[in-house]
Amino acid sequence: MITPWEIEGVIDYRRLLEEFGISPFSELLNSISSPHRLMRRGIIFGHRDYWRIIEAMKKREEFAVMSGFMPSGAIHFGHKMTMDEIVWHQKMGGKAFVAIADMEAHLVRGLSYEKTKQIGMDYVKSLIALGLENDAFIYFQSKNDLVKDLAYELSAEVNINEMRAIYGFSGDTPISKAFVSLIQSADILQPQLKRFGGPKAVVVPVGADQDPHLRLTRDLTARMNLFSFERIENGLRVRSRKEEMLREISELVFETKMFEGHVDVFGEVSEIEKAIRELELKLGGFGFIPPSSIYHKFTTGLTGGKMSSSKPESYISLLDEPEVAVKKLKNALTGGRATAEEQKRLGGEPEKCVVFEFYAYHLIENDEELRRIMEDCTSGKMLCGSCKKFASELLIEFLKEHKEKRDEAEGKLGDFKLVF
Repeated sequence: MITPWEIEGVIDYRRLLEEFGISPFSELLNSISSPHRLMRRGIIFGHRDYWRIIEAMKKREEFAVMSGFMPSGAIHFGHKMTMDEIVWHQKMGGKAFVAIADMEAHLVRGLSYEKTKQIGMDYVKSLIALGLENDAFIYFQSKNDLVKDLAYELSAEVNINEMRAIYGFSGDTPISKAFVSLIQSADILQPQLKRFGGPKAVVVPVGADQDPHLRLTRDLTARMNLFSFERIENGLRVRSRKEEMLREISELVFETKMFEGHVDVFGEVSEIEKAIRELELKLGGFGFIPPSSIYHKFTTGLTGGKMSSSKPESYISLLDEPEVAVKKLKNALTGGRATAEEQKRLGGEPEKCVVFEFYAYHLIENDEELRRIMEDCTSGKMLCGSCKKFASELLIEFLKEHKEKRDEAEGKLGDFKLVF
């Protein structure tokens, strides 16, 4: 079972692709000029409509990257993955939007707003330390009236039965979970509001547990818009909730055929879609583009399972002192054999090793270096002791540098658009 608040059982990523209709990311990899290491290594395993983002990057068109963090516990390396993806997309030309989900932490986890602000600012400083640039829009949900107002509008387009189907809600589920789910949808759609330049491609990098929010938001996108599209030969079929508005489409510079209930528009699909979204804005609509998303694998906890802020024994925090972090890493599960002799003979199993995962996800950028470590492990040439020693050195180096950059970030906060 996977929901935004609970994960049970062993995660089968192939099954997730099939059951939730997520497309494998590998099919797009060759279309990206300089893919992030998480993409190259299959750690980002799935997507929805990421082709929109690739197209925007290639054409140097406006796009945005949006994700958020619930400030309910210590910031750890699982959060760092999402932060790295936000920073990478910003560097590739996207406008970055970051939500600190203090309303969710308050309503679902019971934390005071004072506490969520304290934790949330730790997330903000780490994001800046990891390279977030100051044209990003960072906000706490409780202080963002645009998001709250949009969530109010979205609430008219969804019912309790749909919430049950998407999130698995039961009769005793608090309404607060439905409420914060609509806040999350508003977070995702906010970059497309007129205040931020109107409709654009938006990518949301998340773990698979957050996919219910994307499914809900994509459904709501179609319902909020005045016009909906369906591809036909040589064009688009356009429908509207308000049929009288279909006549407006005939005024556009495209060949059109009017039918009862829809209009067929012929020409270049992307140009037609753009023109109709501009028309919708003039008519007072939103013109939302369905959000794209990418999904990364969960970071394995030090003792197995998923790394989680609610389980201190499972994570290494970005705020840990190096000696504390190294002690945790040395006690982490590995893919080593029962004895050194057996490992020399059979080799290790890096696919089961938390330490190797740290290399792949966070500590080593160079693919050849990572491949060498894997080969040394599987051949039995390198034992767990020397492997952990090398990983510890890299971890110490990262944490020291991150602390220095966090200290610098403290003085940069005033350069950012920060709503808190």
